[in-house]
Amino acid sequence: ISGWYKGYLTRNKDKKVSKGLLLFLTLSLSVHVLNEEVVTSAEMPLVKEVTTTLREWGSIWKQLFVVNKKVRFKQVQGLMWDLMEWRSQLLSGTLPGDEFKELKQKVTSKIDYGNKILELDLVVRDVNGNILDPDNASVISLFRAHEDATATISERIKEEQSNVQMDHSGVSARIQSSPTHSLYVFVRNFVCRIGEESELFMSLYDPLKQMIVSENYLVRWGDKGFPKDVEMLNNLKVVFTDLGNKDLNREKIYLICQIVRVGRMDLKDTSTKKFTTGLRRPFGVAVMDISDIIKGKMESLLFSSLLFSSLLFSSLLFSWLWVTMKALVGDIVQIRKEYPHLVDRSTVVARKLGFPEIIMPGDIRNDIYLTLHSGDFDKYNKTTQKNVEVIMLVCDEEGKVVPNAICLGAGDQPASEYRSVIYYQIKQPRWMETFKVAIPLEEMPRIHLRFMFRHRSSQESKDKSEKNFAMAFVRLMKEDGTVLKDGIHDLMVFKGDSKRMEDVSSYLSLPAERSHTDVHKGSTLMRNNSSVGGLSVSSRDSFTISTLVCSTKLTQNVGLLGLLKWRTRPELLKSNLQDLKLIDGEEVVKFLQDTLDALFNIMMEHSQTDDYDILVFDALIYIIGLIADRKFQHFNTVLEAYIKQHFSATLAYKKLMSVLKTYLDVSSRGEACEPILRTLKALEYIFKFIVRSRMLYSHNILLSTVMSFPACRDILLPMMLKELSGALADVNEGSQEEKRNSVELLNKILEVLSRRDVGETFQHIQNIVTSLLRTINCTVITMGREHTLISRVVACMTAILSQMDDRHYSSYIETFSGTSDLVDFLMETFLLFKDLIGKHVYPSDWVTMIMVQNRVFLRAINIYADTMNHKFLDNNNFEVQLWNNYFHLAVAFITQESLQLQHFSPTKRNKILAKYGDMRRLIGFAIRDMWYKLAGNKICFIPGMVGPILEMTLIPEEELRRATIPIFFDMMQCEHKHAGNFKKFEDEIILKLDHEVEGGGGDVRYMELLQTILLECAQEFVPLLSEVRSFVSLVTGLLERLLDYRTVMSDDSRNNRMSCTVNLLNFYKDINREAMYIRYLYKLRDLHLDGENFTEAAYTLLLHSKLLKWSDEQCPPQVDFQSPQSQRQLKESLYSTIISYFDQGKMWEEAIALCKELADQYEMEVFDYELLGENLKQQAKFYENIMKILRPKPDYFAVGYYGCGFPQFLRNKVFIHRGKEYERREDFQGQLMSQFPSAVRLNTTTMPGDDIKNSPLQYIQCFTVQPVLEIPPRLKNKPVPDQIINFYKSNYVQKFQYSRPVRKGKVDPDNEFASMWIERTTFYTAYKLPGILRWFETTVSPLENAIETMSNTNEKILTMINQYQCDETLPINPLSMLLNGIVDPAVMGGFAKYEKAFFIDEYTQEHPEDKEKLSRLKDLIAWQIPLLGRGIVLHGKRVTDDLRPFHERMEECFKQLKKKVEKEYGVRELPDMDDRRSTRPRSMLRSVRQSICSLAGSECGTPTKAHPDK
Repeated sequence: ISGWYKGYLTRNKDKKVSKGLLLFLTLSLSVHVLNEEVVTSAEMPLVKEVTTTLREWGSIWKQLFVVNKKVRFKQVQGLMWDLMEWRSQLLSGTLPGDEFKELKQKVTSKIDYGNKILELDLVVRDVNGNILDPDNASVISLFRAHEDATATISERIKEEQSNVQMDHSGVSARIQSSPTHSLYVFVRNFVCRIGEESELFMSLYDPLKQMIVSENYLVRWGDKGFPKDVEMLNNLKVVFTDLGNKDLNREKIYLICQIVRVGRMDLKDTSTKKFTTGLRRPFGVAVMDISDIIKGKMESLLFSSLLFSSLLFSSLLFSWLWVTMKALVGDIVQIRKEYPHLVDRSTVVARKLGFPEIIMPGDIRNDIYLTLHSGDFDKYNKTTQKNVEVIMLVCDEEGKVVPNAICLGAGDQPASEYRSVIYYQIKQPRWMETFKVAIPLEEMPRIHLRFMFRHRSSQESKDKSEKNFAMAFVRLMKEDGTVLKDGIHDLMVFKGDSKRMEDVSSYLSLPAERSHTDVHKGSTLMRNNSSVGGLSVSSRDSFTISTLVCSTKLTQNVGLLGLLKWRTRPELLKSNLQDLKLIDGEEVVKFLQDTLDALFNIMMEHSQTDDYDILVFDALIYIIGLIADRKFQHFNTVLEAYIKQHFSATLAYKKLMSVLKTYLDVSSRGEACEPILRTLKALEYIFKFIVRSRMLYSHNILLSTVMSFPACRDILLPMMLKELSGALADVNEGSQEEKRNSVELLNKILEVLSRRDVGETFQHIQNIVTSLLRTINCTVITMGREHTLISRVVACMTAILSQMDDRHYSSYIETFSGTSDLVDFLMETFLLFKDLIGKHVYPSDWVTMIMVQNRVFLRAINIYADTMNHKFLDNNNFEVQLWNNYFHLAVAFITQESLQLQHFSPTKRNKILAKYGDMRRLIGFAIRDMWYKLAGNKICFIPGMVGPILEMTLIPEEELRRATIPIFFDMMQCEHKHAGNFKKFEDEIILKLDHEVEGGGGDVRYMELLQTILLECAQEFVPLLSEVRSFVSLVTGLLERLLDYRTVMSDDSRNNRMSCTVNLLNFYKDINREAMYIRYLYKLRDLHLDGENFTEAAYTLLLHSKLLKWSDEQCPPQVDFQSPQSQRQLKESLYSTIISYFDQGKMWEEAIALCKELADQYEMEVFDYELLGENLKQQAKFYENIMKILRPKPDYFAVGYYGCGFPQFLRNKVFIHRGKEYERREDFQGQLMSQFPSAVRLNTTTMPGDDIKNSPLQYIQCFTVQPVLEIPPRLKNKPVPDQIINFYKSNYVQKFQYSRPVRKGKVDPDNEFASMWIERTTFYTAYKLPGILRWFETTVSPLENAIETMSNTNEKILTMINQYQCDETLPINPLSMLLNGIVDPAVMGGFAKYEKAFFIDEYTQEHPEDKEKLSRLKDLIAWQIPLLGRGIVLHGKRVTDDLRPFHERMEECFKQLKKKVEKEYGVRELPDMDDRRSTRPRSMLRSVRQSICSLAGSECGTPTKAHPDK
């Protein structure tokens, strides 16, 4: 038996009785070596693929559970169960060959299906189902494999329609015999005195059947008597198409025009009150019998006037609509050719509500027509009936509105929302409005329609308060995959909260339609559904719609759907084929192309067996017989067109001939053969299919065979290339079919030349390169990304490049006659590559194709770079733009999304690394090398290349970063040499860093590398050392803040986001980057508005306004506003917004101050008394509000964040928070703890100890503090009303107190107050509250801050000395920076400013309580000298010769500093602290450390008691 072997289980090797058949592919092999049995994995590739797939799906499956996507979660779970079961079968090794092949197909299909729905990468396979190896396949075959896989998977999972769009102009066969007719209508004029805008809906109507025949043609008419779009005047043309003989045979057919006015509820409303506008109200209708015109009994072209039949006013009898009409023969393609003077591309097409009598292959349509039928709505608690407006939205399963999916009529723009006509106080409105819902095919299973019902009031004030009172919904597709049935649908009407009615989770699981029994079960439904989503069924309201589906892709027949989507249920394939003849013929011919495609796909995909051949043949015979029927005979043309243009089964002829021969053999033997008669009747078309199939097969074989011989290629190729050169140069012109054939021909030639069995190909490839490479490059550049051939042409270009070796490149470059021509070629190639890398022409899941293209492009880029080095590097031939294009291309290549391995799953990342390596490193090193070769030309690329190089260095790949970050120092050096500084570089990198980090680039490791590498580079260039240190410090500070900001932007805590935003904007303010400062001010403003912190939003914007002057100067260009404006205009606009925010925040005092400033401008500067009057009225209103409106006083809370578990900007700090109106401490604390769920709440109000502060956990302390009133000087000692003074009790405060009782001394049991003391703690905030935040950090006094700073500095010096004494391998650079930063004369130990601030008589007199603290500060200054001395001695021992001058200068500076300090603060001496040699006890060392660094005796370590109350 082929593929099977006899064997036995190894555990029974001594008993030869357990013999059996084993498949040659088994899980493991037993290998005997030196009498030891070793089990070696021999897992088949398919099992490995299943295992890898299950791992990848498993992680996604867990995520689906976390985000609560239940449907997809269960779907993936089912797929995984199937794969696990099949994997077990594969591993069992007990499957016969045919079953194994069948199982293999099921497994690969399931994997491909799952990958598609999970949006994973497309897996391309060979004919045997194995994963295609790109190293062993040509680019063209790889491209075709991607195309085939995409088409197969798309059809299988019902997500995408066919990629092949037929060019209608090519179908000439049906023009002569087409029974399709059209009606041309030209709207000349519409005269009617409405006074408001109106909508004219024109359609064809059958009065006897009382049904609309066509789509509406919508004309929007303005209130001035012209079309709303004036450009459409004299161009309002429409063609009603798809009319068949049945339509012409209707007894009567009318042209009707329904008029809807858009405006007020009642035209009589003319009083001065504000009325609701924009309401759609019925107005009138025009009707004309056109039966004789459309049947050709009257003159085709006529000028007619139609009389209005008014719904409202008799005066409309004098209103007219003039139209021109003409009956035309043919469909839209035919009439555009035959009547170009009437019908052009601007003519609107209104299709029939239903299918034409012929549906040609390629006539793809997917329209759903919905008619708003009628409703019955109870008035409930209203005294009159409702004015019901229906609002319809197209929503997906998550409730998101699908944009632009609704079309009210042909000629109108698609809309996202439909609003119905409103009938005034009608209980049972009958709308009868028809419109189209157009949704992409792949979205259909997820879509439903939601109807909201709202009462509309004629009064605008009342109308704004109206909410939706009910809703209904309906799904467009059923669970079995069929589309909603045509006809009337009585929908359930649900009532409930208006927000719940918009929540899909509240209603999507409920029944959408009302069955006949539901009428008697209204109360039961209400009870059952009241607990589901909070909605209940309204038994007193009803709502009906009708639908009509016109789709060549969606069927309402379950049996036909099963056949068209046979891959989803292959086990039902036989029954579906057998049941085809039971399906209504009309449904089959409507889906003729898809049905034939399905039949031949079944035949071809089962080419190795004959299981389905007879069934498919019989089905084909049935369809051909169906078309032969008189009822469907006009579909003969359709079948002919399918065979000629769409049929592509190259091997079908074998199957068809085999079955035909079988039938003929059976019949010739005289045996009963029931299908033979039907077969003979269909013989004509059977042979047409056979002949076409054989021709397609022969065409493919011919080219492959002939071109396999070198001698044939020598003769044919030059002629072919000559023709192809002309055809490909004009790919955008002429017949697209010819262009497609040209591209396919070249692809087949390249595919033949890629084979190893066709002889020598070097010269043939060289001929193709010379003749076509640049032509194809130019073609790709000029082709639009939407062009149907773009991916094929790019694949062709990639194939040529992949088949070129170094000799081809070298020879081709030498063909250019001059340098300018070569430069042009290289520049256009670089631009082309950059464009293709930035926007791939392939779908994003074609990862294999994209990676192969990247590999080919990378090789070409490197070869072209070598050409640039040889020809365009020296100053005489240097081409700035060429090099610029190269660098931008290389950076675009390295930063493209498809190479960012860190974003991929481990499975995908490992696959890419194993097959292609990390291409980012290769191109990154090449960029570095090319940069250093520029020499003196580098300045041409500064600062232009700073951003791209930064983007490259941010890629999280360690070696790449280390290789490319030094480029920054080289840029600094270059600009410093050229301009004396590197200001441009610094400005650019700060600007780009902000955008890149916010976009996700950068991390802490990058910050560390940037700092280390730049400082190491600067050590070798001493003149730049100081400036580089400053730059590194600046960039490090920025990166820290940017990383904090990015981290908290995804945080639920709005407070953290605000804190980081403030840190950033303050940083940008400090370094004088005004544009960035303003950018973050507005980010902070937006955060405040989201939280309704209007006062804080106002203070934030006020900071921007302070940057502006009351002048007519233009605003700085970096301020990004819509139009250029003066500073005065912008400041005035800002003040207006700020005043509005202060008003909403009830901060009228601040609003008044701004109003006064504005009033002064209006009165004294611009003399705008009108605005002055409005301003004064506004001020008056604010003064009135202060006196009359109650303003609740907010509480203030002290919040301490203790422990190392908090981020740096919170850790061990205390903040004062301003509460919201009526916010209790318990509520505030609960919200605070919810932001830090792992934090422990401290129930004490005393300062926690170091054990808590240094703990890795999080501790939060929260208690209420009282603001201390600071009365403004202008109000002191004056009789001020309470309403005014109360405001200052909780606003403009910076001082807060907390008091708690303590017991001291002997406790008197009879009088507890005798021993009760009050401990009062005072807090000072950094800024007054309210401000730009709702909280500010508490501060310490300047003197305490100085003590803490000096103590930290001494601790740092001491720690570093110990480190360097213990480890001689440490680099000297950090110690150099620390010591030099202190002894430098400009710094003077860091305490020169302390002396000027604190060691003066004035300070001592004003702060006598600080005497002890002043002594402590002097002591710390004195102790710093021996520490510095020890450090400098250590530095002298370790310094290298090149840094010896630097050390000697540092020694000289230290001598001066030491002399000054010892004279003023005394001499301190250090013991020998080298533990390796010292004999001193460690207790003495600890004592010295405490003297040098300790904060003992100072209150600066207790920030909550910074200013004890006296």
